[in-house]
Amino acid sequence: MALTGLDIFKLTPKKNCKDCGFPTCLAFSMKVAAGAMEIEKCPHMSPESLEKLSEATAPPMRAVKIGKGDNEYTLGGETVLFRHEKTFVNRNRFAVIFTDAMTEEEIDGKLANIKKVNYVRIGENMGVEIAALKYTSNKEQYINLIKKVKDSGANLAYMLICEDVDVLKEALELVKDENPAIYGATKDNYEAMVELAKGSKLPLGIKAENLEGLYDLAEKVQGLDYKELLLAVEGGTVKETFRNVVQIRRTALKEQDRKFGYPSVVFVNELANKDKNMEIALASLFTLKYGSIIVLDDIDYSKALPLFALRQNAFTDPQRPMRVEPDVYSVNGADENAPVLVTVDFALTYFIVAGEIERSKVPVWLAIPDAGGYSVLTAWAAGKFGGSSISKFIKESGIADKTKSRKLIIPGLVAVLKGEIEDELPGWEIIVGTEEAMHLPKFLKELKASEEAALA
Repeated sequence: MALTGLDIFKLTPKKNCKDCGFPTCLAFSMKVAAGAMEIEKCPHMSPESLEKLSEATAPPMRAVKIGKGDNEYTLGGETVLFRHEKTFVNRNRFAVIFTDAMTEEEIDGKLANIKKVNYVRIGENMGVEIAALKYTSNKEQYINLIKKVKDSGANLAYMLICEDVDVLKEALELVKDENPAIYGATKDNYEAMVELAKGSKLPLGIKAENLEGLYDLAEKVQGLDYKELLLAVEGGTVKETFRNVVQIRRTALKEQDRKFGYPSVVFVNELANKDKNMEIALASLFTLKYGSIIVLDDIDYSKALPLFALRQNAFTDPQRPMRVEPDVYSVNGADENAPVLVTVDFALTYFIVAGEIERSKVPVWLAIPDAGGYSVLTAWAAGKFGGSSISKFIKESGIADKTKSRKLIIPGLVAVLKGEIEDELPGWEIIVGTEEAMHLPKFLKELKASEEAALA
């Protein structure tokens, strides 16, 4: 049962020092109980009270970290079943499977694909985050596999999939400083696996034949005072796996049962049976419901583009729209003769407009001022996308040094701004563009044709 504000108040030092930013300890306690403040914000709380309260007020799903440095990722920590209820917190991570049964060519091919699929979308790096290294039978090849992946230069965290504790001990020596996850604790080996994980507090993946067995195993591992866990969701079918992963999340969040309050691992590579399209579909499904680590057979752009975009959309705060960094972007190899087209920084608008410009094949400089992350009309109505703000951005962006053209195309929906911008940007020809992005290709082609005809 969740603690009330009065429960928390009883354990506070009651100094009324206001060091936490609240006028009284009771006000602070109420905020903590509501989940709007961390108990650690009280600098006078005793270590004993902190430990007790931190556990009691923590999210029902524990946050577990995997990897180190630039490759450190937080999994779990979720508080809602549906994004619209509040927001999803820690996005799932994609892993590619490697095994000791693979040939050198297969390993090299997967590593090459991982390195190729590495790009930035709306200020976020997109790429595979985890190498899932599975032991099947050959210890020597498994050790060599780990060395090869580690020395490949790919920026990855590691998940060692192995139920043989002796083999795992040797493998772990190669990547123990990288905070890898170790996966393969069962009812038969969980004590030895917990002992192996405990020293460095490594994420430990536990697995069982069914949900009941997994629940019992989680209880046993917690009884050994270890809670850095990952839960296996290895159903025999897509239906069973989906049911399991949803049931785990519901048990943790709705029933507040912390035995299932951990991130899940879903092996879509096994469910897809080498069907590339099915693997993309399943990875999309479990991105939303509710895999924390989603294991793929391989990665390429046909998989990466839909998966990474879906994940970015799902794990963005619905009350804070995704924004493109304000800047001037070259589209279709814009040069010193290319006109300038201005639009807002709302990511969806940017991608639609940029896509239509690319379709036109006409070189254009795409200017993106700070418009608050709103669509064109909303930003204009909110005073974020007006004549003065557009003019100021054009003056300060340095675009006048990148192109000799002095044609500035504004969205047709804000044609009313034309006169104001002309007054503030003398020497520029302000052109009212289309109201819909889909008409941009024809508009830009005709504009280019008229310029060429004028020069002829």
